Amino acid sequence: MTEDLKAQLAQSQAEVEGLRSELDETNRGVLALYAELDEQAEQLKHATQLKSRFLSYMSHEFRTPIGATLSITRLLLDHVDGPLTAEQERQVRFIQSTCEEFSGMVDDLLDLAKIEAGRLDVSPAWFEMMDLFSALRGMFKPILDNQDLHLVFEEPVGVLRLFTDDHKLSQILRNFISNALKFTARGEVRVSATLLDDGMVRFAVSDTGVGIAQEHLPALFNDFSQVGSPIQKRLRGTGLGLALSRQLATLLGGSIEVESVVGKGSVFSVILPAQIQQEVQAPVPG
Repeated sequence: MTEDLKAQLAQSQAEVEGLRSELDETNRGVLALYAELDEQAEQLKHATQLKSRFLSYMSHEFRTPIGATLSITRLLLDHVDGPLTAEQERQVRFIQSTCEEFSGMVDDLLDLAKIEAGRLDVSPAWFEMMDLFSALRGMFKPILDNQDLHLVFEEPVGVLRLFTDDHKLSQILRNFISNALKFTARGEVRVSATLLDDGMVRFAVSDTGVGIAQEHLPALFNDFSQVGSPIQKRLRGTGLGLALSRQLATLLGGSIEVESVVGKGSVFSVILPAQIQQEVQAPVPG
């Protein structure tokens, strides 16, 4: 073996050793990074659990004073202790409506906490579409006092029965309808249900309201998100309804979509399977 060949071999071995050393150092760095990521993931998991427990605890604690206040307002409005003046009745009704909004917010917080903790169960059952629409119509009829605004429920297209959790579906649609009524001064809010080709059902709530700018749409479903518009500033809200609706839709195996044009209105849709997939299915009604 010539001296040149020996020198080249020695140089090659030195380069290999250098590469091996660099690789070992890189591997140690990767392992350290994985360990750091695992630690951060564990901390994030712990923080999420603490937040869920806090929300759950506070939601339960809020229920007692809210319930007591609502009971007192009902007694006053029923004139149990004597008649109220017109101004007193107006103020008591304001207290009642504020407490009802607070109660709704507490319910949303509790549901979000349960979803994040994986403790919100789905209870599917067969139900008639028209029963769901009739219940929603009756729910909103007492509060629809704007003569220039109409709430319309269309005849369902292609679907009569569903197998899903009707309470959670109703909760999603209630949030959509409430928002539509809140941001629509005149015209109509229209609720529809259509069976799609892939066995999914699209529930759509369209309105002729103020609409939402395109740049605000991606953030709509974030917790406590509210659109920064003049009308939003005049109306109370928590920004939880749409975030909860998205979580509930995912829980039911579906998704949410939104289309909007400023000044013309919005369409909020939830697309769900007509028959939610479970390990044990209920028998199809005859």
